Amino acid sequence: MKKAISVCLVALAVAGLSPQMARADDQEVIEVGNENQQKSDSKPNQAARKVAPKPLTDNVKKGLEYLVKQQNDDGSWSQGEESQFMRAGGFKNGDLHNVADTCMAAMALVRAGNFPNKGTYASNVEKATDFVCSSIEQSDEDSLFITNVKGTRVQAKLGQYVDTFLASVFLPDVKGRMPTKKENERVANALNKVIHKIEKNQDKNGQWASAGWAPVHSQSLAMQGLNRAKQIGMKVDERSLERAEANAKRQFDSHSNKFSSAGAAGVDLYASGATIGSLQQAVVNGTRDRISYRKILTDSKASRSQLEEARAQLSRIDDTEKVQKQAVSAVTEKIKDKGFIAGFGCNGGEEFLSYMQISDTLLASNSKEWGDWDKKITSNINHVQNPDGSWMGQHCITSRTFCTAAALLTLMADRSAATQNIASKGDNDVN
Repeated sequence: MKKAISVCLVALAVAGLSPQMARADDQEVIEVGNENQQKSDSKPNQAARKVAPKPLTDNVKKGLEYLVKQQNDDGSWSQGEESQFMRAGGFKNGDLHNVADTCMAAMALVRAGNFPNKGTYASNVEKATDFVCSSIEQSDEDSLFITNVKGTRVQAKLGQYVDTFLASVFLPDVKGRMPTKKENERVANALNKVIHKIEKNQDKNGQWASAGWAPVHSQSLAMQGLNRAKQIGMKVDERSLERAEANAKRQFDSHSNKFSSAGAAGVDLYASGATIGSLQQAVVNGTRDRISYRKILTDSKASRSQLEEARAQLSRIDDTEKVQKQAVSAVTEKIKDKGFIAGFGCNGGEEFLSYMQISDTLLASNSKEWGDWDKKITSNINHVQNPDGSWMGQHCITSRTFCTAAALLTLMADRSAATQNIASKGDNDVN
């Protein structure tokens, strides 16, 4: 691996390219303006709602077309082609039909406005959902695995349970949007099973066991999945949510404005993106929960224990918002540094995933900050798109499926269900 990365960086240096974008010889350095972060409003995601989704660009359309062409007959995706540096390692599992890559590709299609019951690629998303649900249904009841497919590149880099965590993020996007009542019930049952697995296997410290090169992303995806499930009306254990939230807050030191490097392969970009991405979903739920707890405080019939619990929960919500606001502010400073944006030194799926986390969070927390970032990250990502519409990495997760999906998700951050704060039911629920 070290040899491959060295070759990557040397090749870039010889070519005179900036290391953060492998083909961006004349790219614009990502910088964010010095505007002060606006004071957050009490309404959830107010900044996100002010941003009208941009029309799909030609780059995005070409990327979506590429993904659709790569879908397997059973509705899944494989990892696709990866860089020569990674192929040199003798990896032979590239053709495995797997849940993680399928969820990433399907989420990109969903973000473009395609759901199982509507959209140009409705049938592709429906088939992908069927594949994911089938895998979940065939899995055991209690372990953290939802698939028998082992040894994929994404698992090796993000952790062996990444399929489970990505399924928890994907399924909320299609719940209530299947063509029939029976299919909607199937998605709900599959999601319930995934939630159970994630809750049951959570450690007391709020984390989940997860090996891999940069498992910080898996920890973040697991927390986001639970919070997204709650947002769409699924029953989620509040204790599990609070443990995950407390763990996420511990990953940011408010005194030094630094993020923990644990599980981030020593890459600040990964740690920062994963932390603010997970905390933002907790903030969304906290904003909603605050209304309920405040009602308890004004209820003359509330017991002493209920009042104490409400006050404690309101304090927790306020603290999480405070930590997230400071963490996001720290990231807006970091993204002025091209070394931070470079991540490990050149692109991998981990970089694209981090960009997505940052884009989604900046949009949800402060539209002005996000607008400047979005303009420049869009320019950079578009500049390194391959002629066939795909994106590819140069280290670790270099596969076209994952990198293309993550790049597209970043480019379409303004269309994210999570950042746009879609209500608990889809607008096309089948009764």
